[in-house]
Amino acid sequence: MWPDRRILDLLGIELPIIQSPMAGAQDSDLAVAVAEAGGLGSLPCAMLTPAQVRAEVDSIRRRTARPINLNFFCHTPPHPDPDRELAWRRRLAPYYSEFGLDPERPIAPSNRAPFDSAMCDVVEQCRPQIVSFHFGLPEPGLLRRVQSTGARILSSATTVDEARWLADRGCDAIIAQGTEAGGHRGMFLTEDVTTQLGTIALVPQVVDAVSVPVIAAGGIADGRGIRAAFALGASAVQIGTAYLRCPEARISDVHRRALFGPEARRTAITNVFTGRPARGIVNRVIEELGPLTGIAPQFPLAAAALAPLRKSSEAALSEDFAQMWASQSAPLARELPAGELTRMLASEARR
Repeated sequence: MWPDRRILDLLGIELPIIQSPMAGAQDSDLAVAVAEAGGLGSLPCAMLTPAQVRAEVDSIRRRTARPINLNFFCHTPPHPDPDRELAWRRRLAPYYSEFGLDPERPIAPSNRAPFDSAMCDVVEQCRPQIVSFHFGLPEPGLLRRVQSTGARILSSATTVDEARWLADRGCDAIIAQGTEAGGHRGMFLTEDVTTQLGTIALVPQVVDAVSVPVIAAGGIADGRGIRAAFALGASAVQIGTAYLRCPEARISDVHRRALFGPEARRTAITNVFTGRPARGIVNRVIEELGPLTGIAPQFPLAAAALAPLRKSSEAALSEDFAQMWASQSAPLARELPAGELTRMLASEARR
């Protein structure tokens, strides 16, 4: 039925469709729905505590026996830079005043944490079938601990060099993330966004460069995209934005409204929300501060000072400061339950 069964056999799934883990935009409900439909459901763990991950995994296990992917960030924690953080707060101060917020108010630190020993303990206890990483891989000792659980290891590459690096370090499959993808770039060998290729150029080059299966990601939202990915040599696809219009997605009303409107046709890669390049729907803060700015603190520190503006903007049902991650294929997304969408995507690709 499928031209390449390597991912199906490797991960123990029925359909070559992987739901992209989207931190802050979903919980276990979306992962379960996709898993029950035959795809690979993913739970993003980078914004959760170890206790929250355990609770979500327990919830998943009560509702499905299908394979599940736990996803973690592997960024290097930034060194504090008080001068840069102060400059960022001063740049945002006029916006604080606009919303009646105190620009000198204490701000909570970002809750985006890299994979560490505590999270590795959770993996060893929960023993998920698949563990995936973004921004490279954890340090070798932690990676060996994950591998010793029997979990299959996936990670994202935005260049051929990154794909080779991941394959050389034991990844069971490579997610080739094209520049069309929504959310954070998975880049880790460089910070230069100009090195990232589009999906249609990246996937065949990665397929030629590594022996492990390749998963195409970025700009895929319907059966046509899935067929194209297989034609390029991919064994499966990873889809994120197409699931954001599903009722199981946990996004703001402002974000959901933008996905339904003409705003979804215009996205940009920006670092103003977190300090790291990510693709989202263009709004006022991206236009006025970015899209890429040198004054934003390193990832994930920029998010802390911007968070009060995001909250106030979304409470006022304004898109001005809302974080609305989306791929270039956002206009192709459909409003369907996640399980139904997964089955429809597979059916379209077969036809």
